[in-house]
Amino acid sequence: MPAANSYDTDVMAWANEQARLLRAGRFDALDIEHIADEIEDVGKSEQRELASRMAVLLAHLLKWQLQPERRGASWEITVRNQRKAITLHLKQVSSLKAKLDDAEWWDVVWGDATSQAANETGLGDFPESCPWTFDQVMNPDFWPAPLLLY
Repeated sequence: MPAANSYDTDVMAWANEQARLLRAGRFDALDIEHIADEIEDVGKSEQRELASRMAVLLAHLLKWQLQPERRGASWEITVRNQRKAITLHLKQVSSLKAKLDDAEWWDVVWGDATSQAANETGLGDFPESCPWTFDQVMNPDFWPAPLLLY
């Protein structure tokens, strides 16, 4: 493989070269170790997308609950859009549903959500763990009742 298509110097050229080699049946010329790494990274990317979307959704639900006087159309739109995107993502990558039963995953997502909410609201006294179930969070009719922290 030419140095110009090296994984370390031009990953796109490398990927195109690997695809060409696969289609040509040139398995002996493949960069197996880096291909395996890239395949694993695809899975990690899908997990990161789900976690990121869930954190944004939870942060907005927290803001909705804690700052009822600031509720607006943009928060509502964000919540609705994240719910739709999460639903679609779970349909497209159904193996991600296992993350929904993973307490450690929820802890990380909740931590990200409370960090986002803290940065955007100036508040910082949040519950230790998510007070809502996944079904509540994803229910289009669920909007947390006001909870004022004074």
